[in-house]
Amino acid sequence: MRIWVARPEPGATRTGRRLNALGHDPLVAPVLTIRPTGAALPEAAFAGLLLTSANGVAALTTADRMRFATVPVFAVGARTASLARRAGLTDVREAGGDAVRLAALVRASLPAGAALLHIAGAEGKPEPALSLATALGTEPPALDAVLHYSRRSADTALGLARGAGRSGAFAALKHYCLSDDVAASLVAAGLRPYFTAARPDEEALLAGLMAGT
Repeated sequence: MRIWVARPEPGATRTGRRLNALGHDPLVAPVLTIRPTGAALPEAAFAGLLLTSANGVAALTTADRMRFATVPVFAVGARTASLARRAGLTDVREAGGDAVRLAALVRASLPAGAALLHIAGAEGKPEPALSLATALGTEPPALDAVLHYSRRSADTALGLARGAGRSGAFAALKHYCLSDDVAASLVAAGLRPYFTAARPDEEALLAGLMAGT
């Protein structure tokens, strides 16, 4: 299948390679870009560090990693946890892939009222790598499916399709979603996801892709 990979880099290229290996034809065209803001972290003491994406780990400077080396780190999933350990953070606790489990893990680990620092992104303008006219147009390359890795990227892809006058072409794609939360944006817009992963990780998503082809 010809599959649009809409997730941001560097994950988009990595996913594209995996799709190639599985015999698919990926179109790597992220709808968002992720760049470090350079903002300094607050100086206050924190009882824990929240990491809800691999990008949060990448945003930590060498000084930040030394500062939080022994502080409890609550990572949303396995990949984020692995990257945190590789970055030198020693007390990393993995939540199993979703925000509900992450919140439960924090409650079980820290007393009520403990101060936490959440490394998260600031909002910015979407920056598609390729125009929707190319991705969803009538001329090759035609698309069969799209992989959605986050609610924000799904929302952005939907908005870009509408803005380009390609809502119908977008709706006709097979939409593969990483989780129910990601799929919620499409459902709210009246679209029916073709597949939603039972676990919010790429292995489950690609397993669904292979089962559905």
